[in-house]
Amino acid sequence: MEMQKRARFSIFAASILLPQAAAAIGSYFTMPSIPTWYAGLAKPSFNPPNWIFGPVWTILYLLMGIALALVWIKGTERKDVRWAMAFFGVQLALNILWSFLFFHMHMPSAAFIEIILLWLAILVTLLAFLRISISAGLLMIPYLLWVSFAVMLNFFLWRLNI
Repeated sequence: MEMQKRARFSIFAASILLPQAAAAIGSYFTMPSIPTWYAGLAKPSFNPPNWIFGPVWTILYLLMGIALALVWIKGTERKDVRWAMAFFGVQLALNILWSFLFFHMHMPSAAFIEIILLWLAILVTLLAFLRISISAGLLMIPYLLWVSFAVMLNFFLWRLNI
């Protein structure tokens, strides 16, 4: 019984830390461009203030981590759990890649194509999570909604700055 509690704690800790690590990597690519390149971009009227992004992403990464844990604790001996976790890994890698393309490489057009792939990967992950844990799937909805908004924002930032 005690080992089971330790295993669950380890799963939850790893599940929370994994998205936070992705956030740190993405931030590494993002932060230097905020006061320089990004500040100089023409922005649409619905562009949120910069201070919104940090708290929103912190919450989204936390929800992602909890969702991952809820799936992972079902057991990696299950094929559906392994697939769902693989989808999660793909969307997390795409999340980092978007920051690299948009903020580090200053390529809004490539980032726009990539964010569509990210959105699809999130949707696939959400659906896979729902089949394993309704709560896990529901926890991914705010992320999908925020990235839906980010798709539109990325598009307008690209088109306004050609």
